[in-house]
Amino acid sequence: MNGTSTPAWNDGFRDRPLVFRGGTVLSMDDRRTVHTEADVLIVGDRIKEIGPRLAVPEGTVEIDATGGIVMPGMIDTHRHMWQSTMRGYGADWTITQYFVWYYLEHGKRFRPEDIHAGNLLSAVEALDAGVTTTVDWSHGLRTVEHADAAVDALEEIPGRFVLAYGNIHEAPWQWSTAPEFRDFVGRRLHGNDKVGFQMAFDVTGDPAFPEKAAFEVARDLGATVTTHAGVWGATGDDGIRLMHDHGFMTPGALYVHAATLSADSYHRIAATGGSVSVSTESEQTCGQGYPPTWILRAHDIPVSLSMDTSVWWSADLFSAMRATLGADRAREHLQAHAANETVTHLRLRAEHVVEWATRGGARALGLDDEVGSLEVGKKADVVLIKNEHSPAMFPILNPYGHVAFQAQRGDVHTVVVDGRVVKHDHRLVGIDLAKARRTAEATVAHLRADLGADAWERGMNPDIPETKVLDNPYTYTDYRSATTHGG
Repeated sequence: MNGTSTPAWNDGFRDRPLVFRGGTVLSMDDRRTVHTEADVLIVGDRIKEIGPRLAVPEGTVEIDATGGIVMPGMIDTHRHMWQSTMRGYGADWTITQYFVWYYLEHGKRFRPEDIHAGNLLSAVEALDAGVTTTVDWSHGLRTVEHADAAVDALEEIPGRFVLAYGNIHEAPWQWSTAPEFRDFVGRRLHGNDKVGFQMAFDVTGDPAFPEKAAFEVARDLGATVTTHAGVWGATGDDGIRLMHDHGFMTPGALYVHAATLSADSYHRIAATGGSVSVSTESEQTCGQGYPPTWILRAHDIPVSLSMDTSVWWSADLFSAMRATLGADRAREHLQAHAANETVTHLRLRAEHVVEWATRGGARALGLDDEVGSLEVGKKADVVLIKNEHSPAMFPILNPYGHVAFQAQRGDVHTVVVDGRVVKHDHRLVGIDLAKARRTAEATVAHLRADLGADAWERGMNPDIPETKVLDNPYTYTDYRSATTHGG
C-alpha cells in the first residue's frame, strides 16, 4: 500500500494525503463512470487520482472503502437552515400553517442567536448526512445582526455553504436597497471563500413589479437570485413573466418548487438557462403543487434536489432521492392507467436522482468546475457510504439503486470537505455537537417561554384561522391576485 498508515483522527492529519481503498466509486462524470474496487487519492484539497491499487505518497492516510460506495458530496440547493431548531414541530402542518407561523406570526420572534442556533444545528446535520454543500435559504434575516449570526454559524462548521439572503418580514425592494445590507455583503460575503452569496426573495406578480429594485441590486452585486416560483396560493406565472419581460431571468437563476407553472413559464426558464430546485417531500406534503420533475424533464430544465426545512423532514438527500423517484413514477403509472395502458419501462432512473443530488446541485450553483463529481483536479468533497453492521448494506449490486433506495444517514461512514475529514467511522470529527445541542435547546426554551406553553402546544396542530390573512402570505405588500386567492 506504499507508505499508508493508520489515521489519527485529529487536526494533525489534515495536511496529509488521503486515500479511499477498494470501493465502488460513482464518479458522476459526464459518462457516469462507475469504478469497481477502485481507490480515490486526495492530496491537499483536490482529487489527485482515481483507479485500482494506486501508489500513494509516504504518510498517506488510508480509509478502507471495501464493500462501500464512494460518491461525491451531496448538494442541497434550498434549505431554511434557521428553522432547524424546530425539528419536527410542524409534522402535520400544511404550507398554510407554515405561512401563519413563520411569515405572519411567530417567525418574528427569532433573535440573532436563534438564527445562529438553527444554522449551527442544520450545518452539522447536513455534514452528518453526507451533504457537503448547502444553500441556506435564509429568509429570517430581519436585521443585519441576524445575518451576521447566520454567517458566524456557517463559518464555524467545516462544510461548504451559500447564504441566500432574505427577509420575509420586509419588502425585498426595501431591505435590498438599505445601506446596511450592502455594508453586510461587503463585510461578510465579498471574497469569502467559505460562504457563497445569493439573494432570496419571491415575486408576487404585482404588475407594478416592485421587486425590480431588488433584482437591480442583485445584478449590481453580481448575485444570483433564488426565488420560490410556482407555489400554489403564493407565486405563479405572473411573476415569471415579469422577471422575463424585465430581463431578470438570467443564466444561473434558481427557481424553487416550480410546481404550478404553465408551459409558457417552463419554456422561459429553459430558454434563459435557469434551473429548478425540487423539494419533493415538501411539494407532496404541503401542497405547493405536484412534484414537477416529470414536466421539468419534458422541457429539459436542469434539476437539483433540496429538503426545504427540518420543521417537517429529515434534512437528508437520501429521503429526497427516494421521494422524488416515488412521486415521478407514481404519476407515470397513473397517467398510463388513465389511458388504459401499462408502463413497461420507467423513464426516471435511480442514476438520475443520484446525479440531481450531486452534480445537479453543482451545476445549479455554478460550481460544476469544482464539486459535484469525483474527477481528477476537482475539489475533494467525498462521501463513503459503508456500514458493516447493517444487513441493508450488502450485497451492493446496483450502486445507484443502493444509494437511492437502500442507504440512509446512518450508513454515511466518512465525509470529506475540501480534503478535510469531517466525519469518520459514523462519527463527526472536530465538530462540537454538544454546543449545537445547547444552542438549540436555548432557542426552544426562548420560543416556548415567549409564546407560552399553551400556544406552543397548539402551534403543532393549529386550526386554520377564520380571518383571510392567508390571501397573501407576503405581509409587506397589499397586492392580491387569483394566484394568492384574493383577487
